[in-house]
Amino acid sequence: MGTPDFAKVCFESLLTTENDVIGVITQPDKPKGRGYALMPPPVKVSALENNIPVYQPDTLKDESFANLLEKLDPELIVVVAYGKILPKNVLDYPKYGCINVHGSLLPKYRGAAPIQRAIIDGEKTTGITTMYMEEGLDTGDMIEMYEIAIRPEDNFETLHDKLADLGAYALMSTVKVIASGNVKRYKQDDSKSTYAKKIEKADCLVDFSKSAEEIHNLIRGTSPFPLSFAFLNGKMIKFTSSFLTDKTSKEPAGKVVSLEKGNVYVATGDGVIGIDGVLPEGKGRMKASDFVNGRKISEGDIFTSEK
Repeated sequence: MGTPDFAKVCFESLLTTENDVIGVITQPDKPKGRGYALMPPPVKVSALENNIPVYQPDTLKDESFANLLEKLDPELIVVVAYGKILPKNVLDYPKYGCINVHGSLLPKYRGAAPIQRAIIDGEKTTGITTMYMEEGLDTGDMIEMYEIAIRPEDNFETLHDKLADLGAYALMSTVKVIASGNVKRYKQDDSKSTYAKKIEKADCLVDFSKSAEEIHNLIRGTSPFPLSFAFLNGKMIKFTSSFLTDKTSKEPAGKVVSLEKGNVYVATGDGVIGIDGVLPEGKGRMKASDFVNGRKISEGDIFTSEK
């Protein structure tokens, strides 16, 4: 049971094992792009390419899905970024339970956006946890855990891809251990739990009165999607990449202090941040140097939190 690219990598790893993958449950196709054409989830595309039956129920709580569950009769359900809460009758059905691959070192960063939140919070490490599922949100007993460093150059995309590969490795190991009958369960310490709520638009607004490091972490934690933003001369500008500098400034936070070498240097509440990639309103992604060369920004301009 899974939907996006993160789940697709784990799904394809299962196909390399001797286990019999009997079906895929994924979200319904959703409209995307300017034409709002219905686009299938990545897991569906991969499943069809590998001749695995695909099911896209609107709900898991009706009799129709209960009947499908009995028809498929799975011994183990693997859930990776599916996007729906599993009701108790589904959790209780498989002989070997329902297991989940989660992109954090539980109990930290339970919830929908663990990868992005870890970067935004300035964490130096994260990882993958496999666990048994229960009715709580990411609260079940842990099975295996694998740690990975968050590199200074990582953004959401690069860390997502590393964790997807690590998740696939962890899943194959976990399924093997469960099949052997020697699986061990580890209780989570709820007192150490944190919650990684879904990234909303309001979370992406840059407050230049914060430190350069906090702003840099927000920019890379939301890149390439959904992207952080501020306003310049009444227009929204999104930031695709940035870097930390050793520059200092006594100028007000948000003020453009330099356009040296085509980069946009902005005063913050603590130091100066360099911005080298932008997405201006109504335009495509571009290097900051192209934005500067187009004379869309000048020294002394001020980024604000409102239009």
